[in-house]
Amino acid sequence: MKKFINKLLVNHSLIYKLFLYIAAIVLVVYLFPKGGQFKYEFQKGKPWQYENYYAPFDFAVQKSIEDVENEKKQIKETSKQFFEYNDEIVSNVKDEISSKINVLFSNLKLTKKGKSDLVKKSTAIVNTIYEYGYLEDSNIQFAENKLITLRNGNKTQDIQSYKLFKSFQILEFINSKIGTSPYTEEQNSVLNIIYEELKPNVSFDENFTLKVLQENLNKISYTEGLVSEKERIIFKGDIVEGEKLAKLNSIKSEFESQVWSKSNYNWIVFGYTILVALSFLMLLLFLRKYRLDIFENNNKVNFIFFNIILIVLLLTLIVKYDAKYIYVAPIVILPLVLKAFFDARLGLFVHVLTILLLGFIVPNSFEFIFLQIIAGIVTILTISELYKRANLFISVLQITFVYFLAYFAFSIIQEGNAQNLDWDKFLYFTLNGAATLFVLPLIYIFEKMFGLVSDESLKELSNTNSKLLHELAEKAPGTFQHSLQVANLAEACANEVKANSMLVRTGALYHDIGKMDNPMFFTENQSTNVNPHNELTPKDSAQIIINHIIKGVELAKKHHLPDRIIDFIRTHHGTSLVYYFYKKEEELNGGVVDAKYFQYPGPIPFSKETAILMMCDAVEAASKSIKEPSVQAFDNLVEKIINKQMEDGQFMNADITFKELQTIKKVLKKKLKNIYHLRIEYPE
Repeated sequence: MKKFINKLLVNHSLIYKLFLYIAAIVLVVYLFPKGGQFKYEFQKGKPWQYENYYAPFDFAVQKSIEDVENEKKQIKETSKQFFEYNDEIVSNVKDEISSKINVLFSNLKLTKKGKSDLVKKSTAIVNTIYEYGYLEDSNIQFAENKLITLRNGNKTQDIQSYKLFKSFQILEFINSKIGTSPYTEEQNSVLNIIYEELKPNVSFDENFTLKVLQENLNKISYTEGLVSEKERIIFKGDIVEGEKLAKLNSIKSEFESQVWSKSNYNWIVFGYTILVALSFLMLLLFLRKYRLDIFENNNKVNFIFFNIILIVLLLTLIVKYDAKYIYVAPIVILPLVLKAFFDARLGLFVHVLTILLLGFIVPNSFEFIFLQIIAGIVTILTISELYKRANLFISVLQITFVYFLAYFAFSIIQEGNAQNLDWDKFLYFTLNGAATLFVLPLIYIFEKMFGLVSDESLKELSNTNSKLLHELAEKAPGTFQHSLQVANLAEACANEVKANSMLVRTGALYHDIGKMDNPMFFTENQSTNVNPHNELTPKDSAQIIINHIIKGVELAKKHHLPDRIIDFIRTHHGTSLVYYFYKKEEELNGGVVDAKYFQYPGPIPFSKETAILMMCDAVEAASKSIKEPSVQAFDNLVEKIINKQMEDGQFMNADITFKELQTIKKVLKKKLKNIYHLRIEYPE
């Protein structure tokens, strides 16, 4: 039992990755739609490349989306509009007009014939207006000759819309019927009574109109024929177009939407599981072979899997809502984020694997995979320094342009012309580009969630006005100046050997912060001839010097510096000796010295960047001891220090080649000559 527990403890990291691997597979397979997949790929206007294809079962031929939309449009244009006729309003209006005219006649001296004529005219006007009705002001739009349906209780009649009176027609009509101008006083009075009392009695019945329209839309048939089992659909070599294209699209839709039995469902899940498992296995093998430092860090592996699942989840939700919006999803954020935290090669590899997984769930998978892989490559190639916002903006424009260009090419290949472009797609690509700009706040969120560090954070940390570096400049000004010089040297070397220059510069600025604890015990901070080491034994002095590593790590953790920066503090002396005090102890004890009291605790550098810092730190510090600077002196110094570090095995764990070491030597020699360049002596 004890052995078993010990094995678990020794292999806990590998066991954790196994659980993460299984959990990721289960989650992705769960997110995938479980419909069937049509096993043939085809494109409009292209030859059918497979054997003659016959219908495996009976199915209906689906109408194209365009045909269905045209039918809907025609129904909407021809569907009747219903209006409600109100008899009660008509009755009330007639009573009011009759009553007021009678009152008017009692106050006017008119002949019996005159009164009779005015009453007849007013009655004729009202009856004519209300024969079909007076339409209230409405936003309803219709053509003047459109056939509409007028409902009056249980009675309906179809009339031409122009027969309804509108408010702007009333006055003109009354004027034409009451008599010719100039009107008599009696005629004016009757005209005013009619005009004031007339009220609309016809209103648009929107609810009933929409109900009838919906009933007509529901009657639309989405099919246009039936294909029987074993009926030929297409011959090998036939062009996929017209009726053949409609039949192929229909049977593809049948495969993807049919209800599966429990047995079929389980087989589909099993197939998805194998494919997803293979994809994630390839990712883990890639990390183990080419990115061992990431593979051994469970937090970084978590981060990679989290981003893949996040992208799969996003696309799955979009496909379930409406697959036409898949190009709005900013998938290129994935390689951007991985490049920001790791490197371009890993970013592109993970991006391609993720796109291959997404090919199972999106329509037109070949087009989708091609567009997204091209966009991912452009992303990796164009963005070199993410912390520079202008670079990101320009890169997003380039990515969007590539989307435009690739989609345009696909469209003209499929359609045979440029007239049937889906312009909505260009809008989706534009929205995709805008969403990609969200990568900067997303990186910040990931840094806080996973404790990682990006170039954007390195840029902030390398600001010499930051609190910790400002404190270093105040307490240990000599160390601060030394750190600046080392940062400049290290950045130049990193640029030459294609290392992360921003990372190594930031690490160099913080590598000696531990010297703030006892600044006067380090020669660069001693402004007088008083050396406190004169009062100490070599062993005690060595311990104070060595302790600046421990103090630096403690201070860095207190100020929440990222682990990648703390690595530079821990490794910049590796396991080398505090050589000055070691030799001094040898002199005092006749050559008998225990080296462990004078050795830095390590570890030795384990990356190209930390190795560069070790070399630059040692060379810069030693260069101050040269009393008579010369080209030969600097060349000898650089060769001596770096060769000694190589002999001591300080670079055994660092991913750095002999060729790169020679390049770094050349850069250091050149930079030291520039720094200590002697000016000519000006005459007094």
